[in-house]
Amino acid sequence: MSERIGVYPGTFDPITNGHIDIIRRATVLFDRVVVAVTTNPAKRPLFDVAERVAMVEACVRGIPGVEVDSFDGLLVEYAKRIGATAVIRGLRAVSDFEFEFQMALVNRKLNPDLVIVFLMPNEKYTYLNSTIVKEVAQFGGNISCFVPEVVERKLKERFGKP
Repeated sequence: MSERIGVYPGTFDPITNGHIDIIRRATVLFDRVVVAVTTNPAKRPLFDVAERVAMVEACVRGIPGVEVDSFDGLLVEYAKRIGATAVIRGLRAVSDFEFEFQMALVNRKLNPDLVIVFLMPNEKYTYLNSTIVKEVAQFGGNISCFVPEVVERKLKERFGKP
C-alpha cells in the first residue's frame, strides 16, 4: 500500500489552535500531513512566508507524520509535485462551506484524482480565525487561549505589546 499524503494548505497568518486541531485530526487519516504555507494575492499577511513557516514548524514539532513546507502557485500542481492524494480543509461553520465547496469543485476540475477532505475542528474553535486573533492581539487582548505560546509571543512583538 502506498503512503497516504494529505496536504493542508493555508496562509496560516498566524496559525491558531483551530488549525493545529485540524492537523492532529488529519494525522489519523494520513501517513504524512504536509502543512503547506502559501501566499494568497487576496490577502495582505502580517507575517512573511518564512516567519509563518517557522511558527508552524514550532507549533507542530512533536506531532508524528507532520511536515511543513511552503509553495506558491496552483495547489493542484503542488499536491502533484509532493505526491499528495488529498487536500485537507477545515470547516468551522456553514459560512465556510460555500467558498470551500466552490474551491473543491475547481480543484477537482483541474485534477479529478485529487480528493478534498473536509474536517471539522473541535467546537471550541469554530469561531476562531487568524483575522480575529490578529485584531485581539493588536489591541493588547489576551490571545493565550487562541494560539500556541510561540505565536502569542510573535504577535505581541509585532504589535509592540507587553
